[in-house]
Amino acid sequence: MRDETISIHAGYDVDSATKAVAIPIYQTVAYEFDSADHGAALFNLEVPGHIYGRLSNPTTAVLERRLAALEQGREALCVGSGAAAIHCAISNLVQVGDNVVSLPQLYGATFTLFEHVFRGQGVEVRFAENCDPASVESRIDDRTRAIYCESIANPAGTVADVEALACVAHRNGVPLVVDNTIATPIVLKPICHGADIVVHSLTKFLGGHGTTLGGAIIDSGKFPWREHRQRFPMFNSPEPAYHGVNYVEHFGENAYIARCRTVGLRNMGPVLSPMSAFLLLQGIETLGLRMERHLNNSARVANYLRGHERVSWTRYLGFNDDPCRALVQKYLGGRGPSFLTFGVRGGLEAGKKFYDALRLFKRLVNIGDAKSLACHPASTTHRQLSPDELARVGVTPEMLRLSIGIEHIDDIIADLAQALAASA
Repeated sequence: MRDETISIHAGYDVDSATKAVAIPIYQTVAYEFDSADHGAALFNLEVPGHIYGRLSNPTTAVLERRLAALEQGREALCVGSGAAAIHCAISNLVQVGDNVVSLPQLYGATFTLFEHVFRGQGVEVRFAENCDPASVESRIDDRTRAIYCESIANPAGTVADVEALACVAHRNGVPLVVDNTIATPIVLKPICHGADIVVHSLTKFLGGHGTTLGGAIIDSGKFPWREHRQRFPMFNSPEPAYHGVNYVEHFGENAYIARCRTVGLRNMGPVLSPMSAFLLLQGIETLGLRMERHLNNSARVANYLRGHERVSWTRYLGFNDDPCRALVQKYLGGRGPSFLTFGVRGGLEAGKKFYDALRLFKRLVNIGDAKSLACHPASTTHRQLSPDELARVGVTPEMLRLSIGIEHIDDIIADLAQALAASA
């Protein structure tokens, strides 16, 4: 099936109990055991089934199967937010004293998690000097447990060379973890280019309507955990936190997500509610349609801003002269994403005037909504970063980020026109 069909049908036929065509919302905390032996068999992982809402839910399970199908992965786990997905995905790979190597261009909250939270927990995140895979490889040592990147960096607007990074990762015996939130599986499927694990903030384009927090981790099922026992003992030896199970022996290619679920989700508790799973499934059904309009509108807006006398610079991956153009052609089919950054002529103060004058655009910190959104990263999403850290992740004081919605393009440009006039 093609993506548009997968978005509507994958992971669900009809409800076995009621024959409901729409996915039911299983608003329940727990599930009854047939007997004491049945309960024991469930906890021993001898039979499939649901035990408790902190482990699984039938509504959420449909969402997980659908996301795995869209990303061409083997299995997925959904959690309460994109931040929770990143934390769980990395925590599942590391122990005290280990490190992760990351590209420097990251979303502000991810940078904070890596630079401060993980460091305080005894895990170092080493930032490469730049996007060059050679720079990434120079940071790897025998305690490295993963390479991390955003397929399209938010808000820096750079594209990761997923295939090259995957080669570096696999040459050094570690998985490549890719945040694919901005591209979405409609535009890019990192697993098809060698990535091992994909994470998403479902809050953004997949949900698409600014109503529901959610995150996802999708595993390719291809990383050879068994071959790297010393680096990843958590998958190859008895798990004391879950009945002594050996994940590789018991789950095979599903070992990574199984441990995410039984150790990360069960013990840390970042659960996605069944209602949220249902709402996210509704959003995914129209993902293909929305992305087409998002991308078309963004290209029109980028060209408008670039030609405007009140705009000093515009960064949009769809421009033919963009530094990442070769990677855009390789990974994004030559099309820019649905967000872009620019600077208003006159610097920070003029930019603030523009921002305050917007009428159609919503001034907030989300992206990927059906509505057009505007953000000033230096004072919001990246406010906690020092000047040096801002430069490292590609944020300048005057930068404005636009997430272009699916409204009529004439109305979007009209709002930009009046706000740019006000900035003077």
